[in-house]
Amino acid sequence: MHILISLLSEVSKTNEKGGLFDFNATLPLMVLQFLALTIILNSLYYKPISNVLDDREEYIRNSLTSASAFLLKADELTKTYEFELAESRKSAQTIIKSAQEEAQSIVSKKIQEAQKDAEKLLLNAYNELNTQKEQALKSLEIQIDILSDQIQKKLLDN
Repeated sequence: MHILISLLSEVSKTNEKGGLFDFNATLPLMVLQFLALTIILNSLYYKPISNVLDDREEYIRNSLTSASAFLLKADELTKTYEFELAESRKSAQTIIKSAQEEAQSIVSKKIQEAQKDAEKLLLNAYNELNTQKEQALKSLEIQIDILSDQIQKKLLDN
């Protein structure tokens, strides 16, 4: 209770000296200054900043939605390109395989033709050698007959 009385006495002393809040004509002036400052700051500072922040937020939101749309489109394009690439690889492999098979068949046909030509050449050469051999034997027989006739004439003449 002594404390309450001492506080009241100090409050009355501060009222007399001009304390923290004086309830006189300066209080409404301070309220008017505060309201004027609030209105000025609101119109000159807070509204433009909030408008800029709102515009920025809208720009970011629009950018994100367009970026996500572009990302989805890019993913779809990537999938289609990968599918087309796989298909073209498959078709290229089949083309290469068929070309290799065709080349192998052509090579085997050429080899068979070359073997047949070689056999024909060998047969022709063998036939030609046989005819030359027969001609050589005939000419040798003729020469042998001539020589034997000559030897016989010489032996008989002697």
